[in-house]
Amino acid sequence: MSAVSNYQQILAQIAEICAKCGRDPEEITLLSVSKTYSASSVLEVYEGGGRDFGENKVQELCDKSGQLPQDIRWHMIGHLQRNKVKYIVDKVSLIHSVDSVRLAAEIEKEAAKKNVEVPILLEVNVAGEESKFGLAPEEVLTTAKQIADFAHVKIRGLMTIAPYVVNSEENRQYFRFLRQLSVDIKSENIDNISMDILSMGMTGDYDVAIEEGATILRVGTGIFGERHYD
Repeated sequence: MSAVSNYQQILAQIAEICAKCGRDPEEITLLSVSKTYSASSVLEVYEGGGRDFGENKVQELCDKSGQLPQDIRWHMIGHLQRNKVKYIVDKVSLIHSVDSVRLAAEIEKEAAKKNVEVPILLEVNVAGEESKFGLAPEEVLTTAKQIADFAHVKIRGLMTIAPYVVNSEENRQYFRFLRQLSVDIKSENIDNISMDILSMGMTGDYDVAIEEGATILRVGTGIFGERHYD
């Protein structure tokens, strides 16, 4: 099947899952993770209605954003190095992977130079995997309070990369935990922080993520097919 057929099929599945668990599919953004795929693959999904695309690498995001329609909303979902921030602050609609005050401070500095406001998510390593980036759950509130003081950075919610599992049910605990964490932070009523975005769920487990409150699903192989790394 083509990428655009896969995209449409996943949208239909999202609507089906939402109907079963009493959610509105309009609350959910299907983010097509286009890392390593060509600009022409992105354009195919764009022409089928997709407007949100996620990239892991700054260089790839910059290259594609220059070649593709200007109304695409680019999301930075990979680990972001501080020395690369300046290249993307005015190109992204959301940075999913903020995992330190130092990184947020760099985003603030570069955003102030370009006079833009940058929406971010705090990345949480809910499962405590050593191979993954992200804040430990107990660090999230303190980090959020420090970042809330920045004028050009806006915390919009949380993101997690759950473990790779064959049975999506195994990740329910992590999605549920992230949702509860967002509820707890929201109840603090901190200025400049909203918790309206939960970026969680990928190709193998987005069904459970929807049931547990995800608002952004990051789907790559489910749309574009298996990745071919150089």
